[in-house]
Amino acid sequence: MPYYRQVGVVPRKRHTQFRRPDGGLYAEELMGVEGFSSDASLLYHRHLPTAIVSSEVFDGPTFDRRPNHPLKPRHLKTHKLDGASSAGDPVLGRQHLLANGDVRISYSVADQPSPLYRNAIGDECVYVESGSAVVETVFGTLAVSAGDYVVIPTSTTHRWVPQGELRTLVTEASGHIRPPRRYLSSKGQFLEHAPYCERDLRGPAEPFSTDEEDVEVLVQHRGSGSATVWTRYVYAHHPFDVVGWDGCLYPYVFSIHDFEPITGRLHQPPPVHQTFEGPNFVVCSFVPRLFDYHPDGIPAPYNHANVDSDEVIFYTGGDFMSRKGAGIEQGSISLHPSGFTHGPQPGSVEASIGKAATDELAVMVDTFRPLDLLDPALACEDTSYAWTWAGRTIDTNDPVADSTTG
Repeated sequence: MPYYRQVGVVPRKRHTQFRRPDGGLYAEELMGVEGFSSDASLLYHRHLPTAIVSSEVFDGPTFDRRPNHPLKPRHLKTHKLDGASSAGDPVLGRQHLLANGDVRISYSVADQPSPLYRNAIGDECVYVESGSAVVETVFGTLAVSAGDYVVIPTSTTHRWVPQGELRTLVTEASGHIRPPRRYLSSKGQFLEHAPYCERDLRGPAEPFSTDEEDVEVLVQHRGSGSATVWTRYVYAHHPFDVVGWDGCLYPYVFSIHDFEPITGRLHQPPPVHQTFEGPNFVVCSFVPRLFDYHPDGIPAPYNHANVDSDEVIFYTGGDFMSRKGAGIEQGSISLHPSGFTHGPQPGSVEASIGKAATDELAVMVDTFRPLDLLDPALACEDTSYAWTWAGRTIDTNDPVADSTTG
């Protein structure tokens, strides 16, 4: 996070005596990244945050993983996954779609609270497609609704509590997710050319505290090699016993509707839509905006080969002009891999000329290493998509290589 925040009560000086009303010491916890040489926060607990009474293996969700071979563009219809998971919660009910060593992209439809959960592998960026929820965290609560990005730092204990049906797109990183560096000053302040700023970010406003004993927390963490494994801890006291904290590391919310689009006289390249960056990937926001205003401008994007990236776009609202005729709909995900030149569907370029604005709403994740396909992606794929530029309706199921567990 680029700025300091204080919530609840904290002592005047760090690492000094801070006593409970009964005279005992609050337990200080320093939560920091990059070996405590970067952002950190200090939390003050009523009980020891280290007090576990049991630890056991937990069988978390896994799906077979296959390379995108033969190489082709893909169209995933995520709404076909409705009811695919019996878990019914926003964590264990995630349907893993695409993954590589840096990032995993999942889709969830949930109406039940998640367990208390901690991702010890990397940050999570959860985009709310529809519905609303309260995210309870060790730092406090966050109220979220459609259009919100929720950025949750590594190893933050939290729980999702949907308010009815909640649909989310989840980007799990192998490291940290942050605003792009080019938007920030050397001291971390958003610069004037940035498409959003500190005023647009929402963090916890007050502590969220409860007093329970023998509380389960599920932890997703690194196993041997690149494997992901889970552990179930039972804590002597509820982790949500914080009376105050301060620092620059905490979960926060940013609404896609607060992203201010960067426009120009001619068509602007995809980096103007960038919203966050992670290890070997970026997250971008396509929002309603004015089109190019050169008299001979072509609003539709040009054919392009992003030679270093796999491009994933989640279509979450409005009218995405460049994909007309390809079967794209609400909840669709397109995957245009490196090695495939892609662009507007036939007829979109001519149709865009003279248009004044677009009403599209989409989230894009560009990865700098190729993405594998997981079982739920293949289960909801529109296999005719690759041939839509040629105007054909071929429907094939290509053989895939040997699978590995992802």
